[in-house]
Amino acid sequence: MKVGIVGLPQTGKKTLFQVLTGTKLHEVTGPPKPIPGTADIVDKRFDSLVALYKPKKETRARVDLVLLPKMEQEAIAKGDIFRDISDVDALCHVVRAFEDESIYHAAGSVDPLRDVETVNAEFLMHDQIFLEKRIERLATSLKKIKDERQTKELDLLKRMLAHLENEQPLRLMDFTEEDELLIRSYPFITRKELILVFNVAEDQHDDTALIESVREMCAASKMEAMTVSAKVESEIALLDSDEERQEFLQDLGITVPALEVLTGLCLKALGQISFFTVGPDEVRQWLVRLNSSAPKAAGAIHTDLQKGFIRAEVIKYDELIAHGNEAELKKAGKLYVQGKDYTVVDGDILNIRFNV
Repeated sequence: MKVGIVGLPQTGKKTLFQVLTGTKLHEVTGPPKPIPGTADIVDKRFDSLVALYKPKKETRARVDLVLLPKMEQEAIAKGDIFRDISDVDALCHVVRAFEDESIYHAAGSVDPLRDVETVNAEFLMHDQIFLEKRIERLATSLKKIKDERQTKELDLLKRMLAHLENEQPLRLMDFTEEDELLIRSYPFITRKELILVFNVAEDQHDDTALIESVREMCAASKMEAMTVSAKVESEIALLDSDEERQEFLQDLGITVPALEVLTGLCLKALGQISFFTVGPDEVRQWLVRLNSSAPKAAGAIHTDLQKGFIRAEVIKYDELIAHGNEAELKKAGKLYVQGKDYTVVDGDILNIRFNV
């Protein structure tokens, strides 16, 4: 499961990608290509569990990221950028919202709402063109040979095209299981979950006006939105210790780091939640799909745990923190024993009992 970072030129995508992945990118020659990377999930719950258990080893969950080539007119015209986008599972659109006369803007001025609409229009057009071509091919084929599956697909694609012609992304449509089978191999971009990341100036990191101005648009198009100052985040990343980073954040009045918000939104876009395993040897964060059963979560740890699943001992993170330690939690009767039908909740702490 991958999140693609995309955007117009000079938006700060590269800086944000470097901060998230901890990699240093160098200028490359030749055709632009997607650059893969991984980012630690920033989660205060994990930090609290590490502080509580003081384990020998601590392992954060990670999310796969891909820095996609910038959306220049040439790349859009050739269509290369859309092939790259179709290979990811969700999109993070970095939008320039900072003023800097030394950094050019492709459109000549900084206007984040215009840029969001421009990129969204390109995504809509890509899906619309694909549908028009596929509908034409199906209609031609059905004139020669009647086929029930193709007839159903043609009807579905026509409904999807009408939806796009109303300037609505496909992620707003409801699809049945049969529909999903008919279109699962197609490269629709507007079906992907979309996060808008507005890259703001250093002194705008706590300004909520921009997010308020897009709230209605995001709700209508099923998008998430947040602000980040890539410049500030890059400065924080250069600090040597967690203490220095915390002090820096406090000086800026930042209570929740932007990277924590962003990696959380990435998980949400991918339909994933976190659960934890804890102990003196290791505190580890795991990822599993939303609404997964306890055996599925056990399988994320090891296939043997899923095969031989007996039960899951479940601790609720908030209750553990409230009681201070496991001993007090157990005295309060807050250790829950769950079977195969239990649906894992974000933040659960699991101890899997199994027998193979």
